[in-house]
Amino acid sequence: MVYIYIMRDVHLKAIDLNLLTALGALLAQRSVSRAAREVGLSQPAMSRALERLRHLFGDELMLRSGAGMVLTARAEALAPQVQEVLADIRALVTEPRFNPALERRTVRIAALDSQTALFFPGVMARLVEEAPHIDLRVVPIGPDIARRLQNGEIDLTFSLANYPLGAGAHSEMLMEDRLALIMRRDHPAARSGSLSLAAYAALSHVTVSVFDDGRTDADAVLAAAGLERRIGLTTPHFIAALMAVARTDMVTVLSRAFAQQFTEAFGLILLEPPIRPTALPVTMVWHAARKHDRLLAWLRGVFKEVASGLTTQ
Repeated sequence: MVYIYIMRDVHLKAIDLNLLTALGALLAQRSVSRAAREVGLSQPAMSRALERLRHLFGDELMLRSGAGMVLTARAEALAPQVQEVLADIRALVTEPRFNPALERRTVRIAALDSQTALFFPGVMARLVEEAPHIDLRVVPIGPDIARRLQNGEIDLTFSLANYPLGAGAHSEMLMEDRLALIMRRDHPAARSGSLSLAAYAALSHVTVSVFDDGRTDADAVLAAAGLERRIGLTTPHFIAALMAVARTDMVTVLSRAFAQQFTEAFGLILLEPPIRPTALPVTMVWHAARKHDRLLAWLRGVFKEVASGLTTQ
């Protein structure tokens, strides 16, 4: 069947707000039968709700594709907005009581190993005292992070302030970090105290590639100056980069706050890198559907307090 819709003005009083619940389930499940089970409707009732939604929005919303259904472009755009509206409505009717000591939850956080080492020891010390039944599960960050936030696979993640976020993502500044040029304390280049861009390029380097895309801002800066460098090691692990630098004449440029935790144990020295800019503003990110989650709001506050105690020298 082909639907032809005419764009028109829609007044709020003409909308059955109960349809929003059905719409949220349909967009999340992409299946009439699964959406019906989620909200406790019969399949024929959910099918009727879908027809009413198609008429309301002037769009097919869901189309058959093989054995399943796919969302139209309009529906894809609506999905994060509908989740946020439903979260707002739930917040209106939920009594705002919260006591972290009584909460029993597992919170899933996507993080790099550097972020885990930097923030989580202090956060866990707070949880043991103030929220002993809250468990944190750290999972890897990946290129599908926006999708995992939106569908609820993870509750929180970290990002740089200038990194583009997916639809419906909210963020809050966690700390102002900086980049540092890191090498072993008795490295021949350590005696100079600072390096020119050419001297930096002449060294052997360790880089961290989280998404395995091989791209770094440092290489773009060097290329603009007509320089290139040798990368002796590429690893997805920040701690491995520090350990390699500690045992060789290779160098790396990483988070200063993170590296400071290991300077004594690994015998490292931190210098000002010749690559600009050196600012590394770190944010915490969550999805709009969880903006009224009082536990996550409290936990973000704990992370922020821990971060405030991490000074960069």
